Amino acid sequence: MRLFVFGLGYVGQAFAEAVMARGWSVAATARDAERASELRALGIEPVDGDDRTAMTVALTSVNAVLVTAPPTAEGCPGLEATIPALAAAEAFPDWIGYLSTTGVYGDFEGRWVFESSPLKAQSVEGARRVGAERDWRQVGRGMGLTVTTFRLPGIYGPGRSALDRLRAGEGRRIVKPGQVFSRIHLEDIVSGLLASLDKPRAGGVYNLVDDEPAPPQDVMEHAASLLGVPVPPDLPFNELGLSPATRRFYAENKRVSNALAKAELGWRPKYPTYREGLAAILAAGR
Repeated sequence: MRLFVFGLGYVGQAFAEAVMARGWSVAATARDAERASELRALGIEPVDGDDRTAMTVALTSVNAVLVTAPPTAEGCPGLEATIPALAAAEAFPDWIGYLSTTGVYGDFEGRWVFESSPLKAQSVEGARRVGAERDWRQVGRGMGLTVTTFRLPGIYGPGRSALDRLRAGEGRRIVKPGQVFSRIHLEDIVSGLLASLDKPRAGGVYNLVDDEPAPPQDVMEHAASLLGVPVPPDLPFNELGLSPATRRFYAENKRVSNALAKAELGWRPKYPTYREGLAAILAAGR
């Protein structure tokens, strides 16, 4: 069994390691010689994503494809690179996973959103994701490929959590009344992808999120209590000189449902809230 990953980052590497534990071989795109060397050290075959011949060879007899790279103004680079290579290789993988974002929903003023909710992306990045989802869906139908889309919220895990920000002296407790965010632990993304890999569904769309959307200041406060350090002072949202990216982030307020992934994939998050997730990260770090 063989997996190809376009864009082996934080999530892609964790998923690759999970399927390698199942005995799969993995190939992934590498931007340069240094990254190629890093992939080889992980037991992953590096591939030049801009080399059509190399891509065709890498995708021959592939069983699954994961695309994690974000879209640009020109569209999804993963689609532009993998689809011609799959066509040239005459390869029809059993599963293609595309990682999108819950940012496609835009702002719902704290209400619940589901996979069937209208997509009202407010940012350029969110709008590009909407377009990339549409392109993957259309190509999947046209070529008879089993493409599944996963909408992810804020991702945290080892090395990327409120615990790490506090340790680095970068913890901030930004308060915007009524604001909540959904989030997901890295391990729960991987388990959701594996559940879909074992139960492919063409055209499937799933929110992979935890069970409890929560105010970000509550997460930071809990992380501080776990570390036994002072809670950062409240920073009122309207009084901060926040970056445009942070302001865009806080402009969207919604609760994202994971009911469909639970019902169709039998998936359950190992860390249903940030409390279990942060505790596990702290325990592993010790």
